[in-house]
Amino acid sequence: MAADSEPESEVFEITDFTTASEWERFISKVEEVLNDWKLIGISSGKPLEMHSTGEHSEICDFVGEGIYTTGIWEEKSDEISFADFRFSITHHYLVQEASDKDGKEELVEDALPLSMQDLLCMNNDFPPRAHCLVRWYGLREFLVIAPAANNDAVLSESKCNLLLSSISIALGNTGCQVPLFVQIHHKWRRMYVGECQGPGVRTDFEMVHLRKVPNQYTHLSGLLDIFKSKIGCPLTPLPPVSIAIRLTYVLQDWQQYFWPQQPPDIDALIGGEVGGLEFGKLPFGACEDPISELHLATTWPHLTEGIIVDNDVYSDLDPIQAPQWSVRVRKADNPQCLLGDFLTEFFKLCRRKESTDEILGRSTFEEDGKEVADITHALSKLTEPAPVPIHKLSVTNMVHSAKKKIRKHRGVDDSPLNNEVLNTIMLFLFPDAADKLTDGSEARPSTSRNNPLPESEEYNIYSQFKSAPSDSLTYKLALCLCMINFYHGGVKGVAHLWQEFVVEMRRRWEKNDLIPGLANGPPDLRCCLLHQKLQMLNCCIERKKARDEGKKAYTSDCSPSGSSGDTGKAVDRSGGDYQKETEKERGEVGKSWESWSDSEEEFFECLSDTEELKGNGQENGKKGGTKEGSKESANLKPEGRLHPHGKLTLLHPGEPLYIPVTQEPAPMTEDLLEEQSEVLAKLGTSAEGAHLRARMQSACLLSDMESFKAANPGCCLEDFVRWYSPRDYIEEEVVDEEGNRVLKGELSARMKIPSNMWVEAWETAKPVPARRQRRLFDDTREAEKVLHYLAIQKPADLARHLLPCVIHASVLKVKEEETLEDIASVKKIIKQIISHSSKVLRFPNPEDKKLEEIIAQIMSAEAIIARARSLKAKFAIEKCDQEEEKEDLERFVNCLLEQPEVSVIGAGRGPAGSIIHKLFVNAQRVATMTSLDEELKRSGSSDERRLNLGAVADFPPPAGRELILRITVPRPAPYSKPLPQRMYSVITKEDFRLAGAFSADTTFF
Repeated sequence: MAADSEPESEVFEITDFTTASEWERFISKVEEVLNDWKLIGISSGKPLEMHSTGEHSEICDFVGEGIYTTGIWEEKSDEISFADFRFSITHHYLVQEASDKDGKEELVEDALPLSMQDLLCMNNDFPPRAHCLVRWYGLREFLVIAPAANNDAVLSESKCNLLLSSISIALGNTGCQVPLFVQIHHKWRRMYVGECQGPGVRTDFEMVHLRKVPNQYTHLSGLLDIFKSKIGCPLTPLPPVSIAIRLTYVLQDWQQYFWPQQPPDIDALIGGEVGGLEFGKLPFGACEDPISELHLATTWPHLTEGIIVDNDVYSDLDPIQAPQWSVRVRKADNPQCLLGDFLTEFFKLCRRKESTDEILGRSTFEEDGKEVADITHALSKLTEPAPVPIHKLSVTNMVHSAKKKIRKHRGVDDSPLNNEVLNTIMLFLFPDAADKLTDGSEARPSTSRNNPLPESEEYNIYSQFKSAPSDSLTYKLALCLCMINFYHGGVKGVAHLWQEFVVEMRRRWEKNDLIPGLANGPPDLRCCLLHQKLQMLNCCIERKKARDEGKKAYTSDCSPSGSSGDTGKAVDRSGGDYQKETEKERGEVGKSWESWSDSEEEFFECLSDTEELKGNGQENGKKGGTKEGSKESANLKPEGRLHPHGKLTLLHPGEPLYIPVTQEPAPMTEDLLEEQSEVLAKLGTSAEGAHLRARMQSACLLSDMESFKAANPGCCLEDFVRWYSPRDYIEEEVVDEEGNRVLKGELSARMKIPSNMWVEAWETAKPVPARRQRRLFDDTREAEKVLHYLAIQKPADLARHLLPCVIHASVLKVKEEETLEDIASVKKIIKQIISHSSKVLRFPNPEDKKLEEIIAQIMSAEAIIARARSLKAKFAIEKCDQEEEKEDLERFVNCLLEQPEVSVIGAGRGPAGSIIHKLFVNAQRVATMTSLDEELKRSGSSDERRLNLGAVADFPPPAGRELILRITVPRPAPYSKPLPQRMYSVITKEDFRLAGAFSADTTFF
């Protein structure tokens, strides 16, 4: 076996050196990406024209000035890997229109790559918003290879050199003329090295980054020395270096009097000095200056070496003399704004878990009967004569009962809301209380006085947001609760006000006082559920009030028949839900409350002794077929007639057909409709379930049939259908026996179906006028349900119900404030808010995250308007006398809000420049005031004092110094091709960076 295994152990291993290494695979992947993106060969883009000026050529680009900022930048990325280390390669480029001179490039032999030409272009120096490599090198197109993971970094020099050699080979193999950079060190340092290759030329991109600035390089003279030594050009003398300089000054101390926003007077609010109008308004504006800093950039775009001095001892760079000024503002991070704070605090209520009695104490809702009282009071109460009830509606009556309960168990001073604030709010919510106090007369609450028109934008907003009309009680309640939550005790104040509100609703129900600020009619399903509940309660009060008034009228009249009043006092009907195809014909159908409300059935009413019921006892014996029934009913006295129905007559007796007084359908809120639909759905699809469902839905139909039979004795089903659903009665012309054309009618096919619901209901219906029918709408029960619903609402539930109203009010407030400033970006945000809110608030229980997004949008709009006002105040636009100058300043401020950086027309000598100069001068005086006082105390003579006073500079030391040095020289040998050289330098207090692009001739070196 050993002998057999010997040949295997002596196997000759062959190393295949043609197998690609990881390094070669990486280079191949880079080349593959460059090919896929079609970046091989000559760079595509707009050509550059050469203009010879003096000893060297200056390059002037077709690309317009500022295009790097205003143009569209795009990027595309891919992922490559070196062994197991992942890199991302990204192509950044400026989108340009196709050039009309594409053929020109072919005529120019050995043309420089576009990126090399961009190094000398001066049209886009110091772009305010661009990739850092665009700012440092002026490139319009480049590639970046960077570690894919944020925490990865290329730190060692050997790896950096390996990557550089890889991209150099890839560029050489593909002929790509787009610069390719590699990001090294940690990403926060923004360190890049790269290369660009062209026909016989190469540009190396190098970078230096230090935290501490070397003293010898803080000025132009030292940087020129670095630049020249790096070029190492053998020519003597060197052509003059082209220089662009930008000094940036920062203004932080604005002086407080430049901020116009006055904070709200908290003491006045807590002291109850806020009137009703104030409670109906949301606050607006920033509590602090939303503009934190102003950055002034003074630029010398075209300087030549030798004409300017800038060294450690002396500098010619006076910002006042700079030919170009540009300004940018730094906005405060999340400035505190009043409207945003109100919204945020109100939204926090939605997350609270406590109930009202947990917040105020369980004893607050004890019944009066359970309270321990003095026995003498009880005895005196029994022996006192009953006072005549006088219905007074005053603020004191509104709040005393719940207030009394709260005070029994805690001190007066412990109540969340004091009497003055509470009374002011209740008067604002219920203005009819003040009216009754002044004139003593009871008037129906008017809701149409300030209602928005149906076609107005406000009307559409409330229907889109599912909130409430802007002059409704619900809307006002939302604003009051919002203010109470912010200024008067938070959630405790909200619980207290809500308790008082519920007590007032109960009192109004018991006293038959209509609730003001609610539109007439059934609940509006376009509004929030709380608004619908209040409308439902108002409907109940209206029905109860009309019934009670009808009883009084009947008692005083003593008339045995109420039919005479059926046509006299009809109230127009607003189109019930149960009306079929007859809305047009029956739009005027109404009813007289006094004609039927005196005998409504309620659990506490006994109606058997009324004269009218005795006179019409025959309805109890009504049984039998339709023919027999029609004969008997023909002998009945007609009741409950409203008015004749045009020229229509009954088919059999031939008498005029009368429209009856009918009951209105029961108003329903959306939760009741949903509950009803669930009950009907649970009945299933069986025949029995369908029949039961039809009977449940035909209560209103049966009531109308009974009213019709009472108003039209001797009528038949065809007569009812002709009035109620004309489409189900088909008429056609026929020729009779005598040859005359006559109209003959019959019921439609669906009415002839056996066991038809209409036929069954007609056979069941008795001739009973609406005033003696059982009520379709039990207002007592529904009112108690609404009051119970209101009483069990937690502050969080209340906030959820009213949040759409608060958002609605906030949007209207932002729109109102925006019209004063006319800011395009805010108009756009408002449209986005309305669109977003209409989608989110339309459905119940929207997600908290989406609500937070809406609130953030409103806060953003408020901050922009606050910034606009801050800038207008700082630049004293309102104080400007000359109209033309005022328009220029307004345009300048609007540009500051919209654009990252704005040029100052006329630099330091223009109107805006003069104001900026004054701002800096004032800030400098304030900053040096303390140090000047100390110096004046130390200095003895008046001459020294005068010298120190004059030493105060108009501007502080520059916060940033940027320089761009350019030259076109042959490199590396005197006989090499002249190529562009560029170095960018930025110096700040804690940062020093040099970014150089040095080109060399690879053919003649």
